[in-house]
Amino acid sequence: MNLSLLLAAEQKSQDVTDWAARIGWVVGLLLVIALVYWLMREGWKWRGTLQGDLPELPQAPSDPGDPRFTMSGRYHGSTTAGQWLDRIVAHGLGTRSRVELTLTDQGVSVVRPGAQDFFIPAAELRGARLDKGIAGKVLAEGGLLVITWQLGEKLIDSGFRSDHAAEHPAWVDALTSLNHTDQSDQNNPSNQTEGAER
Repeated sequence: MNLSLLLAAEQKSQDVTDWAARIGWVVGLLLVIALVYWLMREGWKWRGTLQGDLPELPQAPSDPGDPRFTMSGRYHGSTTAGQWLDRIVAHGLGTRSRVELTLTDQGVSVVRPGAQDFFIPAAELRGARLDKGIAGKVLAEGGLLVITWQLGEKLIDSGFRSDHAAEHPAWVDALTSLNHTDQSDQNNPSNQTEGAER
């Protein structure tokens, strides 16, 4: 009889929870997460300070011309050209966002809800290609439209992904064509003279 009472008592008893230790672990974990977040934010600011010599982003002209192509999708970031991990964060270029691209004869208008808009003048275009990664974002082969352009003294790669990836090759062709046309106009001053004389 006494044995069965002892067994029943042992079955009912449970280990006492050490709440102080649990709270300590939770607080410690939260502090580590906060520290990591703070270090990442400070690193972002430091990178922006190092890139402070970049000029302000060009803005679209009041009359950019008739659209040749438009595209809705995502802006995945910008890097130093040819260095897909060297992210540029100055002037909001490091902020990922939705994007609306419009290509005209004057250049590419980049409209980003919630982030700074900018314009890539045709004279500053240096090329376009399909790629699979930029600034820590990796996609399927050819899943990224990368536009190479000049900002001040710096050559930049900016990565975009259309909501319809099948549009990417047409954009590459159009940007390459616009780049060649603009360069040939700059390299042949007689075209401008003839235009002025007419």
